[in-house]
Amino acid sequence: MNRPPLSAESHSHAVLRAACILLFPMEFATSHWEAVLAAYVLPLAVAAAVVMFVIWQMHRRDIARLAAELEQARRLAQQRESERDLAQKEIFRRLYEERELNKDKVQFQSQLAEYEKYAALAQLALGAAHEINNPLLGMLSHLELELKATTDPEQRMEVEQCIAGAKRISSTLRGLVNYARPGPLVLSKISLHRLAADTVAFIEHQPMLCGKKLHNEVPAELPHIRADVNQLSQVLTNLLLNAAEATLEGGSITLSASKLTYVDMIEVRVTDTGCGIPPDILAHVFEPFFTTKRGRGTGLGLSICQAYVRSHNGEIRVDSVVDHGTTVTLTLPVRQEEVNENHKEESEIVV
Repeated sequence: MNRPPLSAESHSHAVLRAACILLFPMEFATSHWEAVLAAYVLPLAVAAAVVMFVIWQMHRRDIARLAAELEQARRLAQQRESERDLAQKEIFRRLYEERELNKDKVQFQSQLAEYEKYAALAQLALGAAHEINNPLLGMLSHLELELKATTDPEQRMEVEQCIAGAKRISSTLRGLVNYARPGPLVLSKISLHRLAADTVAFIEHQPMLCGKKLHNEVPAELPHIRADVNQLSQVLTNLLLNAAEATLEGGSITLSASKLTYVDMIEVRVTDTGCGIPPDILAHVFEPFFTTKRGRGTGLGLSICQAYVRSHNGEIRVDSVVDHGTTVTLTLPVRQEEVNENHKEESEIVV
């Protein structure tokens, strides 16, 4: 190809440019690449930066969305955990209530069975007392006449033994009747301090209390209560005599009482330092005819005490530790509802 001839000026510029490249090759290359960078690479870099920014913004939104979903999931998990805890508490509460209800049900069924047994025993006792009493009266009358007419000492001893046996039967029958059909309450306003003093004075000279200390710690400032003085006196006497029988010589028996703090009730306690009651026997002490005094007791003493205390809307319990002693606690209300009775039924049992 034929090129047009260069002018003198163009020729001089070309020569000058070649001389500059030969003299300053690095500076010329840098300027060339800067031009290339400015023309091609810089727009690509800007476009890449824009794309990266867009991608970063999208990634940031995704992270924010995931963080929000994670927070929502965490709150939901906390809510479910709280609901689970509440459900567990409700289940435990219902199980506890069900267990308590079952316990109360068993207790009520046991009490109902006990009351049914006692009701049947009461009817049996009343019928037996009525059927036995009349022949017993005739036997006692005949034996007393026989004792007056007999002068032989041996025969008199036999007759006296028969009379003692008949009176023992009479005492047992009277206990049965008192247990099965307690007399109507004759309520009066009484001082427990004075009642305790009279009861202690009545029994403190009994032979079974010889060598034993009997303490009366019933305070005089106790409020008066409405109760049947005869029944309550019989209960205290029976409990003190039982304590005396269980206490060895040198031991002590304490009669105490106190007003309960938050209820209108009074606690009366009979405490001894005797041999105590084993747990297998303690569960049966209020059962009729249950006794450990073979040949000496009827097993009705505590049963009658329980019947008398319950007739006063009170409770009686026994706490005992073997070889340490026993405490019998009576809980009695200060006030009683007056019970009106048209008449009292007299017992037909021979004393």
